[in-house]
Amino acid sequence: MSVTVKDVMGRVAIAVQEDAGFADIAAAMERFRVGAVAVVDAERRPVGVVSEDDLLLRETGAPGGPGAFLDPGRRREHRKAVGVTAAEIMSTPPVTVTPGTPVRVAARLMHERRIKQLPVVDPISGRIAGTVHQSDLLRIFNRPVEDLRADIVDVIRREADPECLEIVIESGMVTIRGRVRRRSQICHIVEAVRAVEGVIDVTTEITFAKNDLVVPPLR
Repeated sequence: MSVTVKDVMGRVAIAVQEDAGFADIAAAMERFRVGAVAVVDAERRPVGVVSEDDLLLRETGAPGGPGAFLDPGRRREHRKAVGVTAAEIMSTPPVTVTPGTPVRVAARLMHERRIKQLPVVDPISGRIAGTVHQSDLLRIFNRPVEDLRADIVDVIRREADPECLEIVIESGMVTIRGRVRRRSQICHIVEAVRAVEGVIDVTTEITFAKNDLVVPPLR
């Protein structure tokens, strides 16, 4: 059975209201020892996130110079740098998950967005229900690399010769390179490797000798 966010999430919702001030946000981060907090509206629905980087913009000063108000990205940074409330400082939209989100999906989101925690929202009400941290997920994916490699090799062996493939593992992200006889083998290999406990996602750079997935043209 797939492990979901509800199995590992913290029940404490690390969040501040939209009208929270700079000091309140910094205090929340220090209290919970986190690098970001969700910003919620009056109904406790996440509307944004304030990170340490957002707070540092205020400390380092608003970006200026010619064109500061012409480039959309610099305009956003300027608004954050002069903002005094969470609503003015936050980044939007927030990246969230639900209790039923598979752990591997949450881990992939954190990896792709380069964030270490995610607000967990109730799928019906949209209200914040807790927070899942990267450390929570690592308890599931923190398998020794050699153990993970051994399991991956075993499942690949059912479809192809693993000696013909290079397997690179980094923080649960698996990259497979090499060549197989048939294109259909690639699909089976990816599906099998993704099912291995401890694998977050799979990227393939596999070529093939024969394309057995070609669909004949309609007549």
